Amino acid sequence: MNMKVLSAAFLAVSIVVLGFTLKAGIDNFTNRSRVVTVRGLCEKEVKANKVTWPIVTKSLGNDLPSLYSQIEGTNAKILSFLKANGITDSEISVNAPNVYDQAADRYGNQQVLYRYSLTNVVVVTSEQVEKVQQLIKRQTELLKQGVAIVAGDYSYQTNYEYTELNSIKPEMIAEATANAREAADKFANDSKSKLGKIQTASQGQFSINDRDQYTPNIKTVRVVTSITYQLQD
Repeated sequence: MNMKVLSAAFLAVSIVVLGFTLKAGIDNFTNRSRVVTVRGLCEKEVKANKVTWPIVTKSLGNDLPSLYSQIEGTNAKILSFLKANGITDSEISVNAPNVYDQAADRYGNQQVLYRYSLTNVVVVTSEQVEKVQQLIKRQTELLKQGVAIVAGDYSYQTNYEYTELNSIKPEMIAEATANAREAADKFANDSKSKLGKIQTASQGQFSINDRDQYTPNIKTVRVVTSITYQLQD
């Protein structure tokens, strides 16, 4: 009889313990399922620290040797202008001229005044961004020397870059994360909850774009982080 009573008591206690365990597990599962996902944005304006400036000239004629001599003279004037204004040899590259034979593409009896068209490009690649910008404004000085710079050719656009992203990444990620935390705190307060631990977090890709079409030398760096927090009562 005593054994039966003990067995019954043990069974009863086991059922109670199991009940508490199940309740705790359900509560834990419920808390884990209550989450909020927020995004944090950070944007920063920076100045470009590298510029690539193609200086384009074109020559027309019927005699290739004469055209090449003309290009050599043009390049000499361009190089003199650049070096006199602080641009070094390591920042300058002279491309081979691109030759277009208009006679080769002539149809029927169509006549052309000049058979050859040569496109000549001298490229300045420099970290002296402000200095190069000043020279771009002063490139009309080459006109006085008979050098006609071709403008508006979309194949040869001046390009500005920002290459020091790694130096500002930690600061921007921290700011984006703080912004996400602020949004999550507000959500938790509005829902009468407390913010728990981070469940998942992901960092979006950094993007670097021109601030606007008029100031390509100023860049907007942007990053978005996505963080999921647990919510607690």
